[in-house]
Amino acid sequence: MVNRFFTKEDLFELLSVIPDPEIPVVSIREMGMLRDIIVKDDGYEVIITPTYSGCPAMGIIEQDIKMTLDAAGVGPVMVKLIYDPAWTTDWMSEEAKEKLRAYGIAPPLHSSCSQGVFEHNNIQCPRCHSGNTVLLSRFGSTACKSLYKCNDCKEPFEYFKCHF
Repeated sequence: MVNRFFTKEDLFELLSVIPDPEIPVVSIREMGMLRDIIVKDDGYEVIITPTYSGCPAMGIIEQDIKMTLDAAGVGPVMVKLIYDPAWTTDWMSEEAKEKLRAYGIAPPLHSSCSQGVFEHNNIQCPRCHSGNTVLLSRFGSTACKSLYKCNDCKEPFEYFKCHF
């Protein structure tokens, strides 16, 4: 039985501090992975969607959600992963995109994917803002990013691929 009632908004606020384990400058809420919270008579259900179906960080995210809510006295909590609809970069907040850029990762070019996953043009360097960049590898440190190099500042950087 729940000892204290928490609203959906209370829980969204509590969970807004949980970072994406692979990109710690953005939260799971800013990334759009935190999809919904259902308040039930006997507890709470937190619904999350991975950025990729095989995302290795989902176990950590689920654990972080449970630990964060448990520390605040929220319970019982069930975390549910949903894959339909699939996560899209459209769900990323503008704040998340700016945080990615400041962290050195070029954010997705478009608000929605109008091109194929690997058809990128004019990826701007997040460091010097030059458009004189070249694709080095379709995959970066994670499957959701590709690796680029800026021809002006000579720095490598990752681009968070637009996908849906």
